[in-house]
Amino acid sequence: MSNVSGTSDSPVALITGGGSGIGAAVARQLLDAGYRVTVTGRGEERLRSFAAELGEPKGLLTVAGNAADYDCVQSAVDRTLEAYGRLDTVVANAGTATHDSVAEGDPAGWTDMVLTNVLGPALLIRASIDALKESRGRIVLVGSVAGFVPTPGNLYGATKWAVTGLAENTRRQVTEWGVGVTLIAPGRVETPFWDSYGSLPPGHLLTADQIADSVVWAIGQPAGVDINTVVVRPIGQPN
Repeated sequence: MSNVSGTSDSPVALITGGGSGIGAAVARQLLDAGYRVTVTGRGEERLRSFAAELGEPKGLLTVAGNAADYDCVQSAVDRTLEAYGRLDTVVANAGTATHDSVAEGDPAGWTDMVLTNVLGPALLIRASIDALKESRGRIVLVGSVAGFVPTPGNLYGATKWAVTGLAENTRRQVTEWGVGVTLIAPGRVETPFWDSYGSLPPGHLLTADQIADSVVWAIGQPAGVDINTVVVRPIGQPN
């Protein structure tokens, strides 16, 4: 579904995994800031509910698809360009976790997690880079504190270490084209991420909106300013 409007010079963002959690919070804030926004996700019903929750806003395009499938990602970029005529920012937010360990976990869920968390951002970069060169835009990768702090047996953390490396490796290539790269690495955040875990972790948690504040702040920097790495923990999280 789509409700597309706005002037041809309004900035445009594409957010993967944007139907809930951090991605949805970023979409809401960017819409409020005057952006036209494309949101992708695997669940078409969730995307419909998200659009309905926002009152079917103009300038919102929802595209169902798998962030780890290049055809789906390329289609989302193409549909965004067809609808809006430009692309200024991509936010690689789609991610999943099995909440287990390499020594004792169930390998059945690992393939999807690794492909979504590691391959997914790379596919989004590849599909969008030509449009971002034209707009001198920005790539935002949503990583994790787990991509900086080793945790025993944590394969999810290893995928986020890969995202940390992907962000800097990408920056070193695309900066000469005028494209910025920002890694946002949250600590514990109260989102549907924890649904498969069974409960929220103890202690104070950040909200999705608080992480979205950092994403939107990085996107909104003046031309020529490249915010590269932002680690955001709740007070009280030691690691």
